[in-house]
Amino acid sequence: MLHHRPHSGRFSTAFLNTSTCPSPTTVRIFQQPLTRCACFAVLNRYFRLSERGTSVLTEVRAGVVTFLTMAYILLVNPKILADAGMPPDDVARATALASAIATLVMGLWANYPFALAPGMGLNAYFTYGVVQGMGVSYPVALAAVFVEGVLFLVLAISGVRSAVLRAIPDPLKVATSGGIGLFLAIIGFQNAGLVVDSPATLVTLGPLTRPATLLALGTLVLMSLLLVRRIPGALLLGILAGTLGAWLTGLAPLPERWVQFPALPRETLAAFDFRTLLHAKLLSVVLAFLFVDFFDTAGTLMGIGRLGGFLNARGELARAREAFTADAVGTTLGALLGTSTVTTYIESATGIEEGGRTGLTAVVVAVLFLLSLFLAPLFTAIPAAATAPALILVGVLMMQGLTTLNWRKYEEAIPAFLTITLMPFTYSIANGIAFGLIAYVLLQVLRGRPRAVHPILYVLTILLSLYYALELGA
Repeated sequence: MLHHRPHSGRFSTAFLNTSTCPSPTTVRIFQQPLTRCACFAVLNRYFRLSERGTSVLTEVRAGVVTFLTMAYILLVNPKILADAGMPPDDVARATALASAIATLVMGLWANYPFALAPGMGLNAYFTYGVVQGMGVSYPVALAAVFVEGVLFLVLAISGVRSAVLRAIPDPLKVATSGGIGLFLAIIGFQNAGLVVDSPATLVTLGPLTRPATLLALGTLVLMSLLLVRRIPGALLLGILAGTLGAWLTGLAPLPERWVQFPALPRETLAAFDFRTLLHAKLLSVVLAFLFVDFFDTAGTLMGIGRLGGFLNARGELARAREAFTADAVGTTLGALLGTSTVTTYIESATGIEEGGRTGLTAVVVAVLFLLSLFLAPLFTAIPAAATAPALILVGVLMMQGLTTLNWRKYEEAIPAFLTITLMPFTYSIANGIAFGLIAYVLLQVLRGRPRAVHPILYVLTILLSLYYALELGA
């Protein structure tokens, strides 16, 4: 488990302690009394900043880093859902609003630095698997997402999801963190152009002479150096330097405009069609959305929860019910606004590495998503080459927990290995967790220790086996 020293400084420590705050008459901004001492104290009490060894400034910086590494969803999600016949402008607005609301619930209620947005992979399944593959309209697909979100909310409030999280054995929780680290890394390598597809070997090394790849490598070196020297804000400084370099060299265009006027979605708002949802195939779609959302969120919470030191001695995440509920609220409202399933983002790990330890980080992300309704051209002008190195380096940090696994205890090592490797190789957190759980249960039973398995895991194994069997037969 990683332990991060809180970033300290004369400003952060002074303003968190109201007794040492300067008099409002001695410090002024624009000739107005400085009142942030009281504000900082309120934030400190509500989010428990001092208790978690952080500060307002650190949380704000962490929120900015998290947002910058996941802001691509504002550009990518409308493009993917446009292939489902959805208006891109409406989808962009729905993406920003749903992400902001869900992340705000996560920050204010669960008090975790986790950010949420429409999930990559789930949006592709929505478009190419459901709308195009099954030949249904996007209002029907949105209705399926809405029903899945309601089911998810019921499971979250009832505590079923938290019980499942507690039942997962510790070796798989540790493996999940490492698997997510590799998953983040391969996304970063892909965005940097270091890893590309190959018809012969599936993946291969990309051309290193591409200007964007050279920029990403230079940014990676800069970030690494800043991390080695323990410079606060290393990832954020690297992203800003990479973005500036891309703009100055013409590798990425400057925003055509800086501000746009926001509006609510029009055509996609509450555009549900429930009439054909009871068809057997569409019921399987609801279950598919639920399965992927469930295990994606569970895996992400376990992985980045371990990175931030949020798991207790039993490997459990406190306030897991609140965290799951934020995810379910995001999915339900996202469908209402006009976007695919909302889920917790693994890019939240970048903000945690920047020192984010409370829900204030998530609140900052939510505010930036709301601002993106006005400043979308600016945020979407940040190139992937500038944010990709941050994902790679966080992948490095998330691998450290794997040293606690007993690799000579094969009944644990084999399921852990499947969990770790299948996440990046199948591009799915859910697949990694599912196959790891199934392998764990089978090996425990076959070696004559069925009582070592939590009863919930038997239920999950049966359900997961049926799910994959139906997927193969589809």
